[in-house]
Amino acid sequence: MAHTPGMAGPSNRSESKKAEKHRFFVALLPPTEVQAEATAIKTYFQEHYQSQAALRSPPHITLQPPFEWAKDDLDQLFQALAAFALNQPPVPMGLSGFSAFPPRVIFINVVKTAELMALQPTLMDWLEVRLGIANARSKNRPFSPHLTVAFRDLKPGAFRHAWPEFEHRPFRADFTVPELTLLIHDGYRWQIAQNFPFRQESN
Repeated sequence: MAHTPGMAGPSNRSESKKAEKHRFFVALLPPTEVQAEATAIKTYFQEHYQSQAALRSPPHITLQPPFEWAKDDLDQLFQALAAFALNQPPVPMGLSGFSAFPPRVIFINVVKTAELMALQPTLMDWLEVRLGIANARSKNRPFSPHLTVAFRDLKPGAFRHAWPEFEHRPFRADFTVPELTLLIHDGYRWQIAQNFPFRQESN
């Protein structure tokens, strides 16, 4: 039977549903002043090594890698992350120096505190059980927290010049992260979609 013009058939509805999905990831963001320092380093890579991919997201430490989620189900995602965050204490964090994943990635080292290393697998388990969100690659390898300042479009030749410049360069920051952050891709860059406060600790 022919469909009335303008009415969506099952296949059209399915395609529409797919089109309404967005890409998200979950991360911890350092305080504003530390973000400014990290962004300045990203900008340096753009200006001196023609690497600008890292500027397409705020400085962050990824906990849950990118996944797709339907726009119509955002409330469900928000509620799950809010409930998770309220059961977690604020996260003490430290940044110390630089490291790399040759031949393209340079990042600021993140200190592997017990709190941070426990948080990441707990979050991944929570999202998988509650929402079916899973990343097989991340589940099968150890969590390696880092704050990327250059990657993907950093060519191997540029990496070989840049890494000696940053290998022993000092960088130190210590802070506590009070909230979990969900980021959404707008088609060009990652933007903050929502912040979810951690449990407030009593004095």
